[in-house]
Amino acid sequence: MNRTESSTWTRRLVTTAAVLSLAMGPALAQTTASKAPASKPAASHPKGAAAVDSARLLAADSEPGTWMATGRTYSEQRYSPLTGINKANVGKLGLAWYADVDTERGQESTPVVVDGVLYFTTAWSKVFAYDAKTGQKLWAYDPKVDPSNGAVACCDVVNRGVAAWKGKIYLGALDGRLIALDAKTGKVDWSVQTTDPKQPYTITQVPRIVKGMVIVGNAGAEYTCRGYVSAYDAASGKLKWRFYTVPGKPGDPTNTPELKKALAGWDGDFWKYGGGATAWDTILYDPKTDLVYFGTGNGLSWSQEVRSPKGGDNLFVSSIIAVHASTGKYAWHFQEVPGDEWDYDVTNPLMTADIKIKGQVRHVLMQAPKTGFFYVWDAATGKLISADKFAPLNWASKIDLATGRPVENPEVRYTDTKAAIVQPAPLGAHNWHPMAYSPKTGLVYIPVTESSTGFQSADPKTFAVKDRVYNTATVSFSDKITELYGKPGAPQRGNIRSYLEAYDPATQKIVWKAPDKDYGAHGAMTTASNLVFSGDWSGHFNAFDARTGEKVWSAPTQADVVAAPSTYVIDGEQYVALLVGARGLPPGQARTSPSSANNSRLLVFKLNASETLPQTPIAGALPGKVLDPPLLTGTNEQVIDGEGAYGRYCSGCHGAGGVADKSIPDLRYSPALRNLRNWNAIVIDGERASKGMVSFKTVLAEGQAEAIYHYIVSQANKAKAAQNAAK
Repeated sequence: MNRTESSTWTRRLVTTAAVLSLAMGPALAQTTASKAPASKPAASHPKGAAAVDSARLLAADSEPGTWMATGRTYSEQRYSPLTGINKANVGKLGLAWYADVDTERGQESTPVVVDGVLYFTTAWSKVFAYDAKTGQKLWAYDPKVDPSNGAVACCDVVNRGVAAWKGKIYLGALDGRLIALDAKTGKVDWSVQTTDPKQPYTITQVPRIVKGMVIVGNAGAEYTCRGYVSAYDAASGKLKWRFYTVPGKPGDPTNTPELKKALAGWDGDFWKYGGGATAWDTILYDPKTDLVYFGTGNGLSWSQEVRSPKGGDNLFVSSIIAVHASTGKYAWHFQEVPGDEWDYDVTNPLMTADIKIKGQVRHVLMQAPKTGFFYVWDAATGKLISADKFAPLNWASKIDLATGRPVENPEVRYTDTKAAIVQPAPLGAHNWHPMAYSPKTGLVYIPVTESSTGFQSADPKTFAVKDRVYNTATVSFSDKITELYGKPGAPQRGNIRSYLEAYDPATQKIVWKAPDKDYGAHGAMTTASNLVFSGDWSGHFNAFDARTGEKVWSAPTQADVVAAPSTYVIDGEQYVALLVGARGLPPGQARTSPSSANNSRLLVFKLNASETLPQTPIAGALPGKVLDPPLLTGTNEQVIDGEGAYGRYCSGCHGAGGVADKSIPDLRYSPALRNLRNWNAIVIDGERASKGMVSFKTVLAEGQAEAIYHYIVSQANKAKAAQNAAK
């Protein structure tokens, strides 16, 4: 396969405007929380006004008691200069107040706190405003997203937060709307549809505000979508600019000069699939370069054999793209995974920092993507400085620093080998979960997951694009994949572990790891008191010594944690806020929330507080998962047909091979398996449409729902047999 491009193009040569010089004051280092100058800005900005603008964000370190944006500052380091909570007194940290959340889906938002009000989002794109000191609810907004959108939300109906700007709170809703709310009342000021509602686009990311514009991307690169990033006027909602991430059909008027060049690295009728490369999470603005950076996702389909039969780099799939903030015009790009076919999105968090490397202070852009390589670039030019491993991986041996290209392991490109075991798995060594950087320690704190998965291409002769279902053209379970897992030295299937890792980007060294008791990644935040805060999937919120990784404090959450916390000061007291809740509950934890089955809540902590979470299980709460499948009554042919149909239509939400991770429903445990009629009521009749499980009647062929049922029953019985054998 032809995997080379013009050297002047693929080596990410760059042209940018002159770097802007900004007079930035030094970060304010507090010694006690009482010295936080949070009260003065609060007096000049009335409570609930959300009076955030460029000048205030640029000077964020002068009011460290606020958390005005999802990453606190434009750099998105998630570092707070506060030191009121430190290693000496963190043991006195207690729960100040909490608020139940009325949804059982995943909670991924980081609270934004400005002028005494705390804003956050929940699953289904709901927005809440609370008094940051007392916990009094000020207002709530429900965009009333059609539950059918849940069927095309690749990884749950989540939302990662809001942006605050000049009296408004901005939300990207799951159904593709960008909504501006009045910060004082929660009333809609304006709303625009940023996507084609006929296409299966979704939005889960935090919008970013840059120069009076709201910048937002979208998701949907497993279906039939073409990626793009848009900028809207923050006052009116008028579209200002749009950047498409992959070419359209030759001759398409949206093909910019860069995309016309990129066409040379594509093959076949790829545009019929959509192309993919959606920018579904990270967007970062750097005032020093006046550039906006974002990462792009996988190509569509995943299988390059189907997407682009003769290979090619498939720009701008799996790339970092820099554009000029005011115009959206191309500045530079760096493709991390040329011709990606492992779902290695590089939409993972980006951050900027000034770091001393080999005796020279460099203004850099950094990322720890799914691939397992930690990248450091010159922020102005995109020139690669370093790219070393921060997690185990087998898909490439190294990154060639001269060309920027990975040195691939030829055994893992499954369109050549027909099947492969790949590490990391598509969920990545590091996914969307926020990482943090401390300029005091010089370390980046990364939530890492070790995993592997099998890949095999679908038959390109029989594969056909279908609407509103996964069009990845891959098979994740097969006899060939099972055979590969059985070879000596192969990773163990299902062997997953997670930990918080401290990484030195200047020396490219791992400094420490704090292992999790249970697997599952979770966001991080760090402070000037050399603490790192992060939750876990065992139902705890933890603080670590930022220098050593020693756990110095822990509190129960009664829920799995995936989101990152924020911290703020009110009346001289430092608070730490965290949204908790993912699909399911920690081992042994009962439901105590009257509002959500997975105890989704906002938890707010401060020193010497003594509030407690409810301890009494909710009457009628569901017991823990029980593997109790019926006998298999389907034929071998039905099970085989069901395996294929499940992989195409169901695996995106319910896990490959019928084996779900903790964040999604595992159908092997479903009570619906006890009766085919109950199963069809859900799958065909849409009985649970209000919960996001819409009817697949128009998608599945005659008999496919029953075939999928028999396949899941078969998988459940295999799991039951393995469970019994292990006793």
